[in-house]
Amino acid sequence: MLGGGQLGRMFVVAARSMGYEVIVLDPDGQSPAGGLASEHLARAYDDREALDYLARHCAVVTTEFENIPADTLAYLAQTVAVHPSADALQVAQHRLREKDFFRAQGLETADFLAIESEADFEGARDFAFPAILKTATLGYDGKGQVVCDNIAALADAFRQMGGKPCVLEQRIDLACEVSVVLGRSQAGVVSCFPIAENRHAGGILDVTLVPAAIPTDLADKAIDAATRIADGLDYCGVLAVEFFISRDARVLVNEMAPRPHNSGHYTLDACITSQFEQQLRMVCDLPAGSCELHRPVAMLNLLGDLWPADAIPPWHEVLACDQAKLHLYGKKEARAGRKMGHINCLGDSREASEALLEQVRQLLKPA
Repeated sequence: MLGGGQLGRMFVVAARSMGYEVIVLDPDGQSPAGGLASEHLARAYDDREALDYLARHCAVVTTEFENIPADTLAYLAQTVAVHPSADALQVAQHRLREKDFFRAQGLETADFLAIESEADFEGARDFAFPAILKTATLGYDGKGQVVCDNIAALADAFRQMGGKPCVLEQRIDLACEVSVVLGRSQAGVVSCFPIAENRHAGGILDVTLVPAAIPTDLADKAIDAATRIADGLDYCGVLAVEFFISRDARVLVNEMAPRPHNSGHYTLDACITSQFEQQLRMVCDLPAGSCELHRPVAMLNLLGDLWPADAIPPWHEVLACDQAKLHLYGKKEARAGRKMGHINCLGDSREASEALLEQVRQLLKPA
């Protein structure tokens, strides 16, 4: 496993449960995944000695985040199976390449424009504002994004970004945001989990609700689009695709993540197979597990803001809600905005699961 964060940690749990040994490569000596792995290599992702060690000892290499150097995957792929591929990561690592790829698959996105220097401002004069300026690389959880109401604001935002290559994206009149998490096998067989409806706060995912409250025809369009993306990449593994649903009922591809996804954490408790077990099954060329949802669920992200300086959150009270399932990521330090864990709230209906989530949220509020 390249990467040692919480996604890697939950993958390690799934893999060890099925009898696999896992070596984690992550430079952080206290990485959440490294602490549970069979072996943790605390080395850089481009350390050739460490990569050669992985190639000698592993049957397959996979990743838990998209900013692993593509050259690292290409190097490993010379001697060991690597899923997803370096080509898939290269597309996901750059917003402009990603959007061009989506459109090449015949899919609709929000209108966008490359802003790579101040000379590109002229071409933005006819762009439909308000818009969002996003860095072309390394932006996540609301980072590297600035809302622009006009050309003057665009110029200020571009300078704020340090003049780095960016993408200017039209702001959508949103009805909601949804995501599709799927598994695709080495033979090209796709299995989709139920569509998740996502709500954000401060640019970070706050709540995921499943099943999503969108019409069947829009759900079918999202699933078809995600499948076309996976097929277009000749993808193997778990892939997440995020969508904007506009108020005029358009399904617009936003971005993809070539890995399990925060919005897929509900699968740990509400589906027959979790997204992490599915990732294992896909990259190890095993049959896909069932993606069936057996209970409606509402997932609440737990950020470091919940940890008081001199105490821990009231887990005893939270766990007294017997349909609330707590998952903590083993991170040693809580910081504002840092993802520390999540809680899956189960119910007999979507409304019941959402009501339990709000009950849990109130319990976690500071006294």
